[in-house]
Amino acid sequence: MNNLSVKSGRGLLHQEFLFFVGLVLWIAILYNLEEADSSWGNYLKGILVFGLAQLPALFFSWHKSRLKANLNRKRYIGYWLICFGLCLPASTLFTIWLKPWGFFEGVIFVSGILALVLEVILEVNRYFQLQVKHVNWLKKLDLDGAILLSLVLVSVILGAMGVSSLEKPEYLEKGYLLIYLELNFRLIFHHFWTFLSYSFQFLLMYLCGYLLFYINSHFLVSRILKEQGRVMYALSVLATVAFLYPVLGQFLISLPINSLMGETISSNPFKMENAFSAAGIMVVSLPIVLALQWARQNSRIVALEKEKTQTELDLLRQQLNPHFFFNTLNNLYALSLQQAKEAPESILQLSELMRYVIYRGKEDLVGIAEEVKYIQDYIQLQRLRLRRNLTLEFVTEIDNEDQPIAPLLLIIFVENAFKHGIEPAEEGAVLKLFLKCKAGTLYFSCENSFEQPVAGKTPGIGLMNLERRLALLYPGEHMLKTEINKSIFKAELYLNLL
Repeated sequence: MNNLSVKSGRGLLHQEFLFFVGLVLWIAILYNLEEADSSWGNYLKGILVFGLAQLPALFFSWHKSRLKANLNRKRYIGYWLICFGLCLPASTLFTIWLKPWGFFEGVIFVSGILALVLEVILEVNRYFQLQVKHVNWLKKLDLDGAILLSLVLVSVILGAMGVSSLEKPEYLEKGYLLIYLELNFRLIFHHFWTFLSYSFQFLLMYLCGYLLFYINSHFLVSRILKEQGRVMYALSVLATVAFLYPVLGQFLISLPINSLMGETISSNPFKMENAFSAAGIMVVSLPIVLALQWARQNSRIVALEKEKTQTELDLLRQQLNPHFFFNTLNNLYALSLQQAKEAPESILQLSELMRYVIYRGKEDLVGIAEEVKYIQDYIQLQRLRLRRNLTLEFVTEIDNEDQPIAPLLLIIFVENAFKHGIEPAEEGAVLKLFLKCKAGTLYFSCENSFEQPVAGKTPGIGLMNLERRLALLYPGEHMLKTEINKSIFKAELYLNLL
């Protein structure tokens, strides 16, 4: 498996581990700043001390992706509780007891608490992201809606803090109201209409800036810059600012909140600082708008590629089911001609196999144990109608029977072994299967006795179908090899399932 390439998304495999490393670095930096002899030496000592206190969290975050892939939910929660409920407190207390280089115990204790808080934030965020997929209004919330919602929240908070600053002389300077980070719910309730007035006026102030952003995003960038180039865009920005900044400036000056806060906006709407502020919103928002447009375009491309891939997979599955269906019907037809007593049992087994193909074959993933059971049932059905002896070996080594895998991949090897090797054999045939699935990696080999094909005979669609499905389902994560050694045909498949 070492020669398999890695998906680009695999770079995020240890993303949460990097967050915990970042937490250790920040605590070490802040602790170092508080020390009288701030130095690189103290910084490196801090990394060692706080890293030791958070060692279980670092270890768990490094292996989290593998644990989630290989453990069921109950066992994963058990490991999580052991790590963050027992090991993390133990390592924190041990570090406090050890007290290396005389580090303050309180900071070590806080570092352990922050590690737990970070893990809870990550789990809550993951849960929230899963829930968002089922909340329609959140899924429909675009950038404009998110900005407007944020402006409303900021305006309400500023209005609440403004009202909370009333009736406090220390918050007044030369008769102007200063807003501090303080919330007094008694004052907010007592001056509720003033709170609404402040919030509404703050919202109007922010909406003036949002108007400039909206024009830049939906007209100047998407049309002028995209269709007419940078020169026309720059001239359009200057023209837009010239049209709007005096009007918006006069509107903001007329708001009572402006005089209450000491005329933060100049009383002259034509002053150039107002123009610079308007142009600044345009310039600052430009890279954001360009990045968002690129993201939307890239998302459309990805969606189209995904749709194309899914369509191709559906077509391959439609080819696969008739391929299997024809093979098994031929088997059943042979038994009926022989009037074999095994025919009723074969029909029952065939129905079970077809049920798996029709229902489970449509799923994106199934457990590896289901695939093994399907192969075993298929082999048993085939052996019922064989006239000759079959030397069969099927060895499996599986550490997690619930390991997900795309359905109906491995059966292709077995079908081809029977169709092209075992059925045409004039004497006894040989079939050796070996499946090893451990730590998220799979190795499957199929060896069968082989008769040279008749000249001009068209090869089946099985292996070609399989190669294409592997390329779509496991790009860069698989390796398929086939070889013929005298009268033995051998196929090997390596898969990275994580």
